[in-house]
Amino acid sequence: MKILVADKYPEAGLAGLRALGFELIYEPEAKGEALAKAVASSGADVLVVRSSQVDKAALEAGRLALVIRAGAGTNTIDVKTASALGIYVSNCPGKNSVAVAELAFGLILALDRRIPEGVAELKAGKWNKKEYSKASGLFGRTLGLIGVGSIGREMVSRAKAFGLSVVAWSRSLTPQKAAQLGIEHAATPEAVAAEADILSVHVALNAETRGLISEKIFAAMKKGAFFINTARAEVVDQAALVKAMTERGIRAGLDVFADEPAGGTASFTTPLAALPGFCGTHHIGASTDQAQDAISEEVTHIVRTFHETGRVPNVINLCRRSTARSILVVRHLDRVGVLAHVLNELKGHGINVQEMENIVFDGAQAAIARIHLDTAPPAETLESLRKSNENILTVTLLPLH
Repeated sequence: MKILVADKYPEAGLAGLRALGFELIYEPEAKGEALAKAVASSGADVLVVRSSQVDKAALEAGRLALVIRAGAGTNTIDVKTASALGIYVSNCPGKNSVAVAELAFGLILALDRRIPEGVAELKAGKWNKKEYSKASGLFGRTLGLIGVGSIGREMVSRAKAFGLSVVAWSRSLTPQKAAQLGIEHAATPEAVAAEADILSVHVALNAETRGLISEKIFAAMKKGAFFINTARAEVVDQAALVKAMTERGIRAGLDVFADEPAGGTASFTTPLAALPGFCGTHHIGASTDQAQDAISEEVTHIVRTFHETGRVPNVINLCRRSTARSILVVRHLDRVGVLAHVLNELKGHGINVQEMENIVFDGAQAAIARIHLDTAPPAETLESLRKSNENILTVTLLPLH
């Protein structure tokens, strides 16, 4: 098996992949057309990326079987094309949760104590204790969370350490789960925004969350409240954020920006940076040694499991609900050609197999096959299966819908 790593990657992570005994091709600068060429020339079975875009051309260029995003989320990968080509797409969820939560709290503290401005004046040779001794403090205030996944839960534990109460909304959060976490459940994102002194976003980017933080959310926030985004820029209406900062005194701590550069260094301007109450970092939420080590270990685990079992941990593009209409259960003797006979019979009647598994009983004398079908076979087909092969013991059809 060949592995192509097409992004800058920790040396320890590369060593872990090499230790699996596979051929490793490391081309960290392969982007765009160069990535497609690298996929084609390397003959790679597995592609590992961090922030690089993996487009249709790259996916079609070679013989990839698996693409791994060495991080959370898969919005940089053309998942639709990968699915059409039968290429697994996997990622490393939760491995950078602590790092992102730490940065989010760094931004909160930076906004409250105006740390960046104070440092800038000290570097400029100016002492201004009168100005920078003004701060509200965090204790006793309310942190609002939009999204309570792995990062959101890390935010909860840190909020409690700072003496903050927490109110949260997430599509998966129920009042019962909120009670278990020791936080308040809100019915809508607007309800969170209205109650929070600090609003922090921790949702993945998808069709449902794109533009989720809209003008309606900002209008519900308290004047002068803090807004933190260490998730994705696209979940926020940037024009609405600019308006909120300008007209309502919202102070923003951001790690992600619209149209931010893809590379490590570049010229970049954002209208947000010129506004009072802005604090920003360079999309570095997951960029701690601890997080990168954990992600590298997970990538190695995914590759090893795929090679040894054919299964992919954290795969995100398998069909969540099969279109199968029925399950054909065939109990049979474990002999050569039995399943081939069954599949050939189904083929003759134009019946497509959606999924199947064959489980062998102890002693390897008998087995049972469960075959998910898009169409229920007619009675004569079932009868034919029962009688046409002496190694078939029973045939049962179970409806699914």
